[in-house]
Amino acid sequence: MEFLIFMVILYFLPTIAALALRRDDDVAGIFLVNFFLGWTIIGWCVALIWAAASQRSMEVSHVPVSSGRFCSHCGALSPYGARFCAACGRAV
Repeated sequence: MEFLIFMVILYFLPTIAALALRRDDDVAGIFLVNFFLGWTIIGWCVALIWAAASQRSMEVSHVPVSSGRFCSHCGALSPYGARFCAACGRAV
């Protein structure tokens, strides 16, 4: 009986990983691939890789336009109107 429970958990490992790691609509797709194609090694591997893949969207903070200029060499933010970068000294 314990072996059967272990095999079911192992079979649905990609779905369990998707529930633990993701917060979007991919969980349903991962479950369907795992349920219907998980009996094949390739289907199970595809579902596991999909579940472990990183999120595609990232939170981006917006910088106001009047806050200054970015240095093209080091990427540091210099005050608006500066001609030289405060961090590396190159022309902005």
